[in-house]
Amino acid sequence: MKMKRAMDLMVSIVAVIILSPIILASAVIVRLTIGKPVIFKQTRAGLHGKPFQIYKFRTMTQQTDDQGNLLPDHLRLTRTGKWLRKLSLDELPQLFNVIKGDLSLVGPRPLLMEYLDRYTPEQARRHEVKPGITGWAQVNGRNAISWEEKFKMDVWYVDHQSIWLDLKILFLTIKKVLTFEGISAEGHVTMPEFKGRST
Repeated sequence: MKMKRAMDLMVSIVAVIILSPIILASAVIVRLTIGKPVIFKQTRAGLHGKPFQIYKFRTMTQQTDDQGNLLPDHLRLTRTGKWLRKLSLDELPQLFNVIKGDLSLVGPRPLLMEYLDRYTPEQARRHEVKPGITGWAQVNGRNAISWEEKFKMDVWYVDHQSIWLDLKILFLTIKKVLTFEGISAEGHVTMPEFKGRST
């Protein structure tokens, strides 16, 4: 949709300009408290499952065990990282993903590449649209709902997407961020790994 892409570009560019002091301050805080690299990059599945590099501010250390394996997330998440996530500031670099065209402002959240062959055919429909910084699942539970519920909402968005729905989701996202709702799944600092297909 040309109108959706135009809105993505306009809003993300304006947001980067307005939020540039916060983006810069966040980068400095991460550098001083967590270290380098400031930006966390990870390969995620985009439109039609095509891989791309997502950007976030780092919230975890790179501590490993005696065998060189990364420690569990809850042991590596720093105090700074917790605040960045609580305020959703760790997501701000994704505005540059939107400008590049990897992400939309609104769409199903991009997940790990290894999840691609774990979806049911219905769940895989979430990749029929470009992924987003926020989405229908994020404003209806975020990380506090199950994977199955999340995927159902992603597919619902695919079938009902419109500019007006995107505007509603953006408005609800701001409300969620301000009230810190659904940041973590119960017993996890974010979401547990999606293990496999579920009908």
